[in-house]
Amino acid sequence: MRAGESLERSARGAHAVEDFLAEAARLAPRAGAGRLVFSLDATMSRQPTWDRAAELQAGMFDEAVGQGGLLVSLVYFRGIGECRSSRFVGDAAALKRLMSGIECRSGFTQIGRVLGHAAATAREAPLAALVHVGDAAEEDIDELAGRAGDLALLGVKAFMFQEGDDPAAAKAFAEIARLTGGAHCRFDAGSAGRLASLLRAVAAYASGGYPALARAAERGGEGARLLVGSLGRDRGAS
Repeated sequence: MRAGESLERSARGAHAVEDFLAEAARLAPRAGAGRLVFSLDATMSRQPTWDRAAELQAGMFDEAVGQGGLLVSLVYFRGIGECRSSRFVGDAAALKRLMSGIECRSGFTQIGRVLGHAAATAREAPLAALVHVGDAAEEDIDELAGRAGDLALLGVKAFMFQEGDDPAAAKAFAEIARLTGGAHCRFDAGSAGRLASLLRAVAAYASGGYPALARAAERGGEGARLLVGSLGRDRGAS
């Protein structure tokens, strides 16, 4: 890549981050809705899923209609130590605007920071759930377990949605889900429908608790059935 092209891409990336922060500051949360932290791995391998998730996230808000609504805070990490979060937004168009223009960059995972952010958010006000979409976990699993334990003490379930079959990611995601009482589910690059269904299922849970999730499963939602299978042992979940 020529030097001029590299500078141009860096400038575009800086403007995208500035736009993200400006939009995040402008949007105000809506009272009375379930709160969900939506975390996406934005390291380089994630660009196709990032783009797909930007389209699929609308289903989360559709699912939450009639359950009291949904507020979502977007968190993403990429590059060398970059991890950003938005304020809570209450509609699909606002979340898509936050996601558009963010380019994925090479770097290491920062799941521990995501868990820590979710815990800090839950200490400020009730948080229904954390959902993370990614394909890797490059951090020390004991440190991640400690962060997950903090989240569990706050009553926040982590739903870890893994693209692909990386064994290290599977081990870490499953442990985080176990410690928080959440769920670890896999999907592959070609199964956009399964990811969409999982996001809708978490939205049902975040906006209406286990009863809303069970109703979604009864309506035939694949993702809801998977999550009911994971959470069904804890009928008191809310």
